[in-house]
Amino acid sequence: MTGIGLVAWPPAPIRTERLVLRESEARDREAFIELNASPEVNTYLGGPRPRAELERTVPEVPGQRRGWFVVELGGAMIGTIQLKPHAPEPPGSRRLEAGETELGYLFLPETWGRGYATEACTAALEWFAGAQPGEPVVLYTQTANAPSMRLATKLGFTELERFEAYGAEQWFGVRPSVTPVE
Repeated sequence: MTGIGLVAWPPAPIRTERLVLRESEARDREAFIELNASPEVNTYLGGPRPRAELERTVPEVPGQRRGWFVVELGGAMIGTIQLKPHAPEPPGSRRLEAGETELGYLFLPETWGRGYATEACTAALEWFAGAQPGEPVVLYTQTANAPSMRLATKLGFTELERFEAYGAEQWFGVRPSVTPVE
């Protein structure tokens, strides 16, 4: 397995029917702060970060790292997709053996329920399948996060295990490698 670490970065913008997945720009800073300060967005992620702290610490161009996409609708950032290295687990864990790349996503609450997360994640996963054929992708979410659980199913993730962490039941799934669409 090689994961996202060996993929040429950044790729050309990825266009879907309604969205553009692209590299971060300075104009995304305010939306990035809003995502991380939002109580709704961060309900299952340990809670929001204080806006004043974010204003001080977020760089002029946030999210400039390998595997990090801005999701744009009509010229404005509405969320992010991350294909990031999967955090190491204890030796022998099925989580470590499942895959080296983890999918993450955040979307502004006003965009929820319109299929943007499904559309953007599908595009990012298809891009990854083309860039890293044969590589599976893993995903974590809290079982209490019903929308994220539905999205994982729509995207083709299957459950490998559930476990307790951060005071809540966590779901861990894998999406096998798919052949890229040509």
